[in-house]
Amino acid sequence: MTAPHQVMRARDALKLAEWHYSLIFLVRDWSFPYEFSYGADGGSKFLEKRLKVSGNQHEELQNVRKHIHSCFTKISCFLLPHPGLKVATNPNFDGKLKEIDDEFIKNLKILIPWLLSPENLDIKEINGNKITCRGLVEYFKAYIKIYQGEELPHPKSMLQATAEANNLAAVATAKDTYNRKMEEICGGDKPFLAPNDLQSKHLELKEESVKLFRGVKKMGGEEFSRRYLQQLESEIDELYIQYIKHNDSKNIFHAARTPATLFVVIFITYVLAGVTGFIGLDIIASLCNMIMGLTLITLCTWAYIRYSGEYRELGAVIDQVAAALWDQGSTNEALYKLYSAAATHRHLYHQAFPAPKSESTEQSEKKKI
Repeated sequence: MTAPHQVMRARDALKLAEWHYSLIFLVRDWSFPYEFSYGADGGSKFLEKRLKVSGNQHEELQNVRKHIHSCFTKISCFLLPHPGLKVATNPNFDGKLKEIDDEFIKNLKILIPWLLSPENLDIKEINGNKITCRGLVEYFKAYIKIYQGEELPHPKSMLQATAEANNLAAVATAKDTYNRKMEEICGGDKPFLAPNDLQSKHLELKEESVKLFRGVKKMGGEEFSRRYLQQLESEIDELYIQYIKHNDSKNIFHAARTPATLFVVIFITYVLAGVTGFIGLDIIASLCNMIMGLTLITLCTWAYIRYSGEYRELGAVIDQVAAALWDQGSTNEALYKLYSAAATHRHLYHQAFPAPKSESTEQSEKKKI
């Protein structure tokens, strides 16, 4: 009776919430069928007797009995007999029906449909909102967190955990709605969508998801829900970035950006090398030839990475430099990105081109051998 007692103490804080729960007391090993028969009928009479308020009871016990009906929409009881001595005393019992008492099996066949038949299953609701499987996970997380201590949590803590789970469930529902509708627009095998159209769809669906979140009945008030609204907007923006990348991968021109940029660099340096060599600027011509050669090697390396799938980090560096040249058109910006990428991924160079061992090192290794 601890849980109803806690809910009773928090009833003033929860008076705005609509709770729709059924409480079933299952009494097993019932040994007095001559007083109250097995099953729901006998259990109902037994429960009525147990919940009757009398003057010789403690005040808290009286309060529990008075307020338990306000905590649950329906309260019932089922009396189940003992499963039999073979079940209780046999250490090797493995669940065989022939070893279970017939009276227990008979009442079990009544209990299971009574609990699980479709007409008796109600969708759980908290604060007037129907609970989904995703939302139920959020409630589990919140309650597990407050029950980790050795002492029972205060009702106020339970109320706060319920409000937190309630808001997280609303965030999950709104985020799922955004994700599902964006998948219908640009996910999977959907064709490439113009970036401006994708952005307008994103803003439209984001606003729709925010309205959905605000429209859900939540506990804790507007101030409490504000940080969860910010969390929703942040997670939606992160999803949008992923959808941008997924949509860009479908654009054949976007995929060809790196080789096109490298081809342009090769062509420009080839022309510059010819012109400067013709007018006698051999140093500049040699520099252009060197850049052209490095760019050609880079293009071949990029093609190999795309074909084989190896050295993906190096391929990402090449794409970054090509994107800098394509987007900014600034040599300084490209060189800065090249330097940053080289500093970040310098281990790739050492892995591809290991440093030669010095003679002293080789001699010392020979001595060890």
